[in-house]
Amino acid sequence: MRIGVIGTGRIGTLHARTLSRHREVGSLILTDADPARAQELAHRLGETAAPGVDEIFRWGVDAVVITTATAAHAEYIGRAARSGLPVFCEKPIALDLPGTLHALAEVETAGTVLQMGFQRRFDAGYAGAREAVRAGRLGRLHTVRALTCDQSPPPAEWLPLSGGLFRDTLIHDFDVLRWVTGREVREVYATGSDRGPAMFREAGDVDTGAALLTLDDGTLASATATRLNGAGYDVRMELAGERDTVVVGLDDRTPLASTEPTGPPPADKPWTGFLERFGPAYEAELNAFVEVVRGERSNPCDGREALQALRIAEACERSRRERRPVPLAEIPGGRQTAYG
Repeated sequence: MRIGVIGTGRIGTLHARTLSRHREVGSLILTDADPARAQELAHRLGETAAPGVDEIFRWGVDAVVITTATAAHAEYIGRAARSGLPVFCEKPIALDLPGTLHALAEVETAGTVLQMGFQRRFDAGYAGAREAVRAGRLGRLHTVRALTCDQSPPPAEWLPLSGGLFRDTLIHDFDVLRWVTGREVREVYATGSDRGPAMFREAGDVDTGAALLTLDDGTLASATATRLNGAGYDVRMELAGERDTVVVGLDDRTPLASTEPTGPPPADKPWTGFLERFGPAYEAELNAFVEVVRGERSNPCDGREALQALRIAEACERSRRERRPVPLAEIPGGRQTAYG
């Protein structure tokens, strides 16, 4: 199997390393907007670098992995679909609903595969929480608390391209909330704060955000995020039911310090970023993609799942701007019209 990797930044490099050592992958063709970066990675991995995206499709591959800047995702998804190729794409499909729906329509028309990169679905902790909920261990679920806290802010020049905190960061929490609970979000109320560095205000974004989400069975969920968590990279989910409570992301590297006299000591080596924290999950999702391409399993996270997470993020951004609760029914692309 030969796979084309479009984009060799941080996540593209990680995915290329995983695929390069996979026993079912014979070779890779790598390309990037910075050809020298792709060439350097190809040299290190013993793979082939292409001068541009055109060569990925012209030279012939069996599948495509897209890890470029978000603005190019939809274009390359459509191009791969028209070429009859299965695609793995980092989230999101696009930064807006029209672009997302158009790309999904191309995939549906072509009858090809689109697997989205929501790696938390492959994390052992989230999988354990899903199993606990589905097995009834917690009893009636009444409260979910999710959080994503980055230790350091991203570069200022990247912020206007990111889509904002809800679409870029909390979209992971929205996706995994649906996956773990098996429920849909009915309504959101969201707000944000831009009291941190001026670059967030200049980009029209916030550095900290919070959303209250009502699920379709009445369960209440909160999702919070910040770009400025100096203690370390902190990603957790708590699920509380009438019988029991479980937590994802609580281990000896969680960047928390207890003020209780008998509380646990602070972490010696707190998590510093998502590549480290979710390393095994990133590898597992690429292994799953290879199995999907080989016809050995069904798609674990198709484009329609990414659409639903984006709809929640869109509702949160609308709620933040308009300072009101927003029903998900207001946001186009519901399940009955997932492809427009």
